[in-house]
Amino acid sequence: MRLLEAVVAVIVAVALGACGHAGGAGSTADGGVAALRGDAFHGRDLVTQFECGRCHTVATVSPPPKEKQCTGCHADINAGKVTATPEQLARWKSKVAELGDVPTLVSTSRRFQASWIRQFLMHPHDLRPGLVQSMPRLPLSEQQAADIAAFLTDGAPADDVARPLASADATRGRELMDVKGCGLCHRMTGVALLQGAIMPVGVAVGDMARAIRLAPDLRYTRDRWRPSTLVAWLIDPQSVKADTLMPGMGLTEADAKSIAAYLLTAPLAPAPVKRVPVRLPLLDRKVTYDEVATRVFRRTCWHCHGEPDFERGDGGPGNSGGFGFKGRGLNLSDYASTFAGLLDESGRRVSLFAPVQGSEGTSHLVAALLARQREEAGEEPAIRGMPLGLPALGPEEVQLVETWVTQGRMR
Repeated sequence: MRLLEAVVAVIVAVALGACGHAGGAGSTADGGVAALRGDAFHGRDLVTQFECGRCHTVATVSPPPKEKQCTGCHADINAGKVTATPEQLARWKSKVAELGDVPTLVSTSRRFQASWIRQFLMHPHDLRPGLVQSMPRLPLSEQQAADIAAFLTDGAPADDVARPLASADATRGRELMDVKGCGLCHRMTGVALLQGAIMPVGVAVGDMARAIRLAPDLRYTRDRWRPSTLVAWLIDPQSVKADTLMPGMGLTEADAKSIAAYLLTAPLAPAPVKRVPVRLPLLDRKVTYDEVATRVFRRTCWHCHGEPDFERGDGGPGNSGGFGFKGRGLNLSDYASTFAGLLDESGRRVSLFAPVQGSEGTSHLVAALLARQREEAGEEPAIRGMPLGLPALGPEEVQLVETWVTQGRMR
């Protein structure tokens, strides 16, 4: 057992690195590791600047105005709290059914390691497989990410690496996870499939679907969690984060330590790699704007690239700006507005259909759609992928858009 504790201590110490509430370690230009200290006070300002509150509830930070609240608006639609006809509500609900589900950023200082937060902000990935949306790639510098991480973990107690897992039995921990049916909500990629079970006690029937959507991939627990808090979380989740949908599973302290040991030390197979889809050839039939608008623009693009007068005074981050991005003035709400183009870095208006430099003639529009496919495959192209934070368009949809652009953008 002492060998297990020693292994746990080494693994967790490496994961913790130089983190703390003041920041973690950063990478140097030559691939080495250099100390990168975060400024919690500046991090609080950055949370406002990058409009984290448009999606998340952030402790001690006031929410943005109602017209700037993305997931808050979606949640209001789902709850029927907006003024609209029954027909309008039904139509809206079908489009935003799951887009109101995001984790709240409360009690983060107790739960998460600053080093992981910083890395996740710089290199976001699909943490919650059940959610449609994922964390977008924001225009953050390493220092800004470190400052935000310092703010979100400010006041965190020092971790005791070995003591929380004394007498832990990782093999027993895995058995308990299967007995408790953790696989009903969670995945843990890289290990044998977790077993599910009947609905756990403590989760209301109406909350079950949302609980599954918000459940993170447990593969990342060892990078995300503070070991000293993980055991307390497993015993009584609400004592750590009051608004969590994670139920108490009736675990003893010994049970919780064993599960924590498994989560932190189980050998993991390499993460699955998502392939970039094959780019399909142009269609040999005519494609019109109406078809593209129906299948792509109206389904995927309008809400972020919309008409300000229609969208409660805000044309969305892709038009008016937001999440740290400049306003690009790109309005895809109708045919004429689409042809008005967007603003480049210097503020000049350019065509959405002009080729991107070095792309062999690929237009800005198509390049952004292809970039999102690459982001989902773990790449970080220079151009931001679209739709931001939402699933990439499939090959057939990109093919449709590219054909329309190439054919001369017929009405």
